[in-house]
Amino acid sequence: MFTVEDVIRILRAGAGADEQIDLGGKAVADTEFAELGYDSLALLEFVNRIEREYGIEIPDGDVEKGSTPQEVVTYVNGRLVEVAR
Repeated sequence: MFTVEDVIRILRAGAGADEQIDLGGKAVADTEFAELGYDSLALLEFVNRIEREYGIEIPDGDVEKGSTPQEVVTYVNGRLVEVAR
């Protein structure tokens, strides 16, 4: 199961974290990545790390479907279910 905590961990590991952004707050799940300070290059690294760590493929263009950490969690968990079948 992929969680918001996994999103935060991977973001911090791959792209670092803006010291002014509280990634530990409850509101982070529904805050858009751009508002959190992550640009398209950081999100590309984020997706690559998810693919490697969880053994799934995220097709090009699917990243844009998740503009918040919670949307990414929902998407990745769906992909994990597909792979498990």
